[in-house]
Amino acid sequence: MTDCIVVTGGAGFIGSNFVLQWLQHEGGRVIVLDKLTYAGNPANLGAADTGRYELVCADIGNRSVVDALLAQHKPRAVLNFAAESHVDRSIHGPGEFIQTNVVATFSLLESVRAYWLSLPESEQQAFRFLHVSTDEVFGTLGPDDAAFSEATSYAPNSPYSASKAASDHLVRAWHHTYGLPVLTTNCSNNYGPLHFPEKLIPLMILNALEGKPLPVYGDGQQVRDWLYVEDHCTGIRRVLESGRVGETYNIGGCNEQKNIDVVLTVCALLDELSPRADGKAYSEQISYVKDRPGHDRRYAIDASRMQNELGWRPSETFATGLRKTVQWYLANPEWVANVKSGAYRDWVEKNYTERC
Repeated sequence: MTDCIVVTGGAGFIGSNFVLQWLQHEGGRVIVLDKLTYAGNPANLGAADTGRYELVCADIGNRSVVDALLAQHKPRAVLNFAAESHVDRSIHGPGEFIQTNVVATFSLLESVRAYWLSLPESEQQAFRFLHVSTDEVFGTLGPDDAAFSEATSYAPNSPYSASKAASDHLVRAWHHTYGLPVLTTNCSNNYGPLHFPEKLIPLMILNALEGKPLPVYGDGQQVRDWLYVEDHCTGIRRVLESGRVGETYNIGGCNEQKNIDVVLTVCALLDELSPRADGKAYSEQISYVKDRPGHDRRYAIDASRMQNELGWRPSETFATGLRKTVQWYLANPEWVANVKSGAYRDWVEKNYTERC
């Protein structure tokens, strides 16, 4: 076993932020395994030290590729960020979510189990499989309900959250049945740099700058706990380092916000940092649209276990994290243009067609 980790989904939003942070603060090599679907962008890793990481284009469900990768690099840990993650997409096409989040995760677990069993006993004890999941598996909360804890029962309400709940259960079962040393994290809504612009915050930023409507579902009163992506990544590193095998850890931002308040705050920041040419407020572009089916009303994470057991807490408030996020999108128009135009997909096609 080497001082190497495998990060699946490492060219996506959270995965790429994790890889960049890991290379900055940790030693060893990183093997990034990513299918490079619409949200997997090699440009997300552009600032990384290419001498310390390798990008492999493959599906986590491809047993022959994953088995060979593990045998070649002999990682000390596998971190699974790979997932279909957009609720709206899961409503319109649930099949891909079942395939990636359930079937392919099962295949990955089998590959990792076979690799783990091949290791000497001392290396088996040191190995970890860390599975990154979501608070959406817990369902929805009322306005006065206690936040989700690690003991909260699962009650997923969308095809996406149901598929992630299934993957969590598989990971748990592979630990209890086979002894695979696993860790699971359930996070709240992430935001920050490199976020694909189908999600709320980047969509609002970019639509506002382009003079488009800012669509808000329903009455905009849905509540989410917002977690700056770099804080999430530091939390995952702490769990990998010191988490107890077989346990789950909730990673939250301690920043509950109503969706409409998020949009209004984005507008206010843009009014300050990139005012409209006509001098009007960006909030004038807000447009309420029909709510999506089964829209959960409130999510909230109780991250006290992370604080009490692992000494972790988020560094960013919502105000500081959102300001950094808006500033990043304003400072990186080329990345935005490549994502919105699909030009990065041309790069993937040219460079990875024969390897995918």
